[in-house]
Amino acid sequence: MSAVLAVSGLQKSFGGIVVARDVNLTLHRGRIVGLIGPNGAGKTSLFNLITGVVKPDAGAVVLDGESLNTLKLHQRIRRGLSRTWQNIRLFPSLPVIDNLLVATHDYPGERLVNILFRRTRLRTHNKAARDKAMDVLGKMGLAGVADDRVVDLPYGQQKLIGVARALMGDAKCLLLDEPMAGVEGQSYAAMQRVVREVAEHGVAVCVVEHNVAFIRDLCDEGVFMFSGAIMARGSVAELIRDPQLTELYFGH
Repeated sequence: MSAVLAVSGLQKSFGGIVVARDVNLTLHRGRIVGLIGPNGAGKTSLFNLITGVVKPDAGAVVLDGESLNTLKLHQRIRRGLSRTWQNIRLFPSLPVIDNLLVATHDYPGERLVNILFRRTRLRTHNKAARDKAMDVLGKMGLAGVADDRVVDLPYGQQKLIGVARALMGDAKCLLLDEPMAGVEGQSYAAMQRVVREVAEHGVAVCVVEHNVAFIRDLCDEGVFMFSGAIMARGSVAELIRDPQLTELYFGH
């Protein structure tokens, strides 16, 4: 099985608060891993360390055989690492499609020479980017709202748009941080379908989620975190049946 992301010996503390304790995690191509655990377990902190938002005290992050340790967030994204955020971080006053277009890599319009002398290339790139954005939105059932402002849409659709934006960069590894918070109905089913399709195209996926039913039905493997450390691995169903882990997760 081909490993896309390999995290080894990752450690981080803020004063006396340890958010990562010698974390080792491997994500494989085409597989979906569910990262579960109580609030404060270090799940989002782990995503921040992997993506370079926070610098680790020790450890290594390797994507497709390349060390990411010295790279910043935008550089890691260009290498094929992508993520969503708990608070979405969209541009609410912009149309949906523009929120996707800003995530395209190596936009030729950023170079003055292209604006002045290579307008055909610029138009070709813009059309290709828009076609891709419409394709991604179509898979999520959002093509009909492409020109609507994000702020005018229900929260569940906004969460889907956050995932859609993360897919604009041809990611090798996709990290989803609580994609189901506030999502229900048709958006719930669409989220499951889209994540499965992403994995079927060879992307390694890791999902942080408190909706246990969602990740139980979706994920190939579960990883349980507590107090910055990985406590157990197995199927999600096995993890939530474990009395010790259940007590750590839900309390007495």
